[in-house]
Amino acid sequence: MDRPVSDHKDPTYVHIYMAVRTILDVKETAQTLVTYIWLYMEWNNDFIGWKPRDFCGLRSIFIPKETLWMPDITIEEMIETDKSPPNPYLEIFYHGDVFIKTEQVVISTCRIRVYKFPFDTQRCNISFKSNMYSDEEISLMYYENNEWITNHTRKLISTQYEWTFIKMTVINETIDSFGPNQTRIVYTIHTERRSVLYIANFMLPVFFFLCLDLASFLISDTGGEKLGYKITVLLAVTVMQLILNDILPSSSNRIPLIVIYCMGSFSLMLLSLLETILVMHLIEKDSATQDNETDGEQTPKRRCWNKQVNSFREIKQCIRCVSVSDISADETPSVTKEGSSCQLMNVLLALEKVSDELGEIEQTVSQLSTGKEEGKPGYWTRLAKKINRIFSICYVTAVFLFVAGILLAWLV
Repeated sequence: MDRPVSDHKDPTYVHIYMAVRTILDVKETAQTLVTYIWLYMEWNNDFIGWKPRDFCGLRSIFIPKETLWMPDITIEEMIETDKSPPNPYLEIFYHGDVFIKTEQVVISTCRIRVYKFPFDTQRCNISFKSNMYSDEEISLMYYENNEWITNHTRKLISTQYEWTFIKMTVINETIDSFGPNQTRIVYTIHTERRSVLYIANFMLPVFFFLCLDLASFLISDTGGEKLGYKITVLLAVTVMQLILNDILPSSSNRIPLIVIYCMGSFSLMLLSLLETILVMHLIEKDSATQDNETDGEQTPKRRCWNKQVNSFREIKQCIRCVSVSDISADETPSVTKEGSSCQLMNVLLALEKVSDELGEIEQTVSQLSTGKEEGKPGYWTRLAKKINRIFSICYVTAVFLFVAGILLAWLV
């Protein structure tokens, strides 16, 4: 059927008005918007008209839509055909205006921006245009008062699920669609996610796990309870990340802030776990050193050195005893005895000198072996406590700055 115009050079003006009845769903992973809309279209048929007084005041009639020409208006973003039965009738007025009202569920593509999830707002378009006619044949018209359209939609809308309707705007634009120019009417639906449940069910648990990890600094490092505690908290955050992976789309151009929030918390907890392992290793090393010193275990070189020093001391004592006994046995010694006594005294003096030198060497070696800080009892424990104290201060500061930065990025 041809367009119902007297002169084919004249365009047919089609007025389009859309109202959103329900926002059923916004699917992040599928990048789609599901809405239930009311669509009104009106145009004029130059070949229809009557006087109501000639027909008992009849001003409009309903006829099957297959009997008259209709504009081939389609929704560009629609990806699934509505399965509900369409309105089969057209309403025709006495002055030639033709009106049709349809209700349908529209599943349309929408680029979901999840950077600020769950505090994100979405802008989804529903565009109307003709399939075949150019803008010289069909000119699409719309109601230009965006404030009135928004208020009227707020009154009609009944269910929004997790999304809150903010406003709706409409514009028209001319496009070049593989040939002649065409007019397109674009309705933009602005929605905002209700984030309360996501805060309560996801964000707060991750924050609580971070607080539990902070509280682990109050647990003693001597046992293995602290290490098991931290591993349990780390695994709990991993489970939350797996849940988040099923919510967010994989086609996002930017990493969402909630992913940065989870990965940052996971990284901080991982650093805390590694620090705990290091501290426990140092404490265990100190305990092993103290046990060796308590058992009196010495190195072979040390034992050999002590045996040599003791041998010299024993020889020295024996010589002293022999010399004293020889002198006391005869008060008037002979020349031979005097010579032997002198020899014994010389040997005694030489041994005393060697013994003194060995004592000095022993003292020097002992100072060198014990002069290092590592050899002092409790050194590794003190070092571990110092590392733990410095790390706890840095960790609390890093957690505060990280959470504050994420919240600032979310709210700005």
